[in-house]
Amino acid sequence: MTALAITGARVIDPASGLDRHTDIWVHDGRIAALGTRPPGLPAPEPIDATGLVVAPGLVDLCARLREPGETHKGTIASESAAALAGGITTLCCPPDTQPPLDNPATVELVRTRAETAASAHVFPVGALTRGLEGSYLAPLRALAAAGCVAVGQAGRALRDTHVLRSALEYASTLGLTVMLPPADASLSRGCAHAGVMATRLGLAPIPAAAETAELERILALAVDTGARVHVGRLSTAGAVDLLRAARERGTPVSADVAAHQLHLTEQAVSGFNANAHLDPPLRCEADRRALRAGVADGTIGAICSDHQPHDADAKLAPFARTEPGLSGCETLLALALDLAHTGECDLATTLARVTCGPATAAGLTAGRLEVGAAADLCLFAPDEVWTLSSADMKSQGRNTPFDGVELRGRVRATSVGGELAYRAC
Repeated sequence: MTALAITGARVIDPASGLDRHTDIWVHDGRIAALGTRPPGLPAPEPIDATGLVVAPGLVDLCARLREPGETHKGTIASESAAALAGGITTLCCPPDTQPPLDNPATVELVRTRAETAASAHVFPVGALTRGLEGSYLAPLRALAAAGCVAVGQAGRALRDTHVLRSALEYASTLGLTVMLPPADASLSRGCAHAGVMATRLGLAPIPAAAETAELERILALAVDTGARVHVGRLSTAGAVDLLRAARERGTPVSADVAAHQLHLTEQAVSGFNANAHLDPPLRCEADRRALRAGVADGTIGAICSDHQPHDADAKLAPFARTEPGLSGCETLLALALDLAHTGECDLATTLARVTCGPATAAGLTAGRLEVGAAADLCLFAPDEVWTLSSADMKSQGRNTPFDGVELRGRVRATSVGGELAYRAC
């Protein structure tokens, strides 16, 4: 296996507090030393990282890889390549594949294909209920044994409170994190935030109460069962307030926000822009600011891509009939870094939200940069300005509202297990 000598970089490990200019020595897929070259290291491949930051590889809690079942939208190979171009080395795959990840055989299929087709680490999230239909529990113990790091409902609400409580109780006995979408199904039948833009365009609204009402139910059950709950893809100021209060009371709950929610508002839907048709919908400016404040103060411990690649036809119908979602792996780091560029977070805190923060939420050992850890690394130029071109994206899905947008902070190389899996030209 290749040995690497990464020199001249600013090395940041948010988990340990390391932040200094030093050299990194890699051997046998792991970090062999920081600083002085260790004795006995074979002749390494030199990498001059002067002017770059080296951080742990990013950990993404919500990236749909579209395999099995929707390979016309993406494959494990194509979306893993997109992840690597975005500095992501660890991906959590939600269970809403076709068929869903509600049995060990399908989980094993994903894991086997990931081992042969992907350079990034792919961790399946098992279905909480059979078929994600919310009626009967999936075989959670068997799913955990098959390699699922968590269980959840992806974007499917679980209407039956009794079933949800039973699921949380069972998952708690297994030590499994339960990932839930805070969205009331009855209130989430629209396609845009219940605000000025939906009214102007005549689009069916989704009120903020769809999120806060469901989050209150989830939090109450988390307290009642003691289950470790992770709520995914917050979008409202009210949800941030509820979560902050719950965490202050000691409720075992964590949360993430999709990177695009920190940048865009309902205004992006103007002109019926189908690439801004997202689930949850883009909210108002006050919500966007509250989400950024929640990330800064640690209420929201993770930023995810909410990666949902689509084929071109999925975004060509009238707005309400288009499929929600964007291709987000390749913009995750740049969008997150904006918090550091504006001074809302320091760089280490920002990186924590895309490395050790999500890793901790999923119970993974990833997202760390220390001697003995796997050499999963992201090398990036924090101040490089670049313009996203959907035509140049690695993802099979080119659906993004950031096409042609100028971004700041660019991945230059990604290492997985000590091997350079991606290197910019």
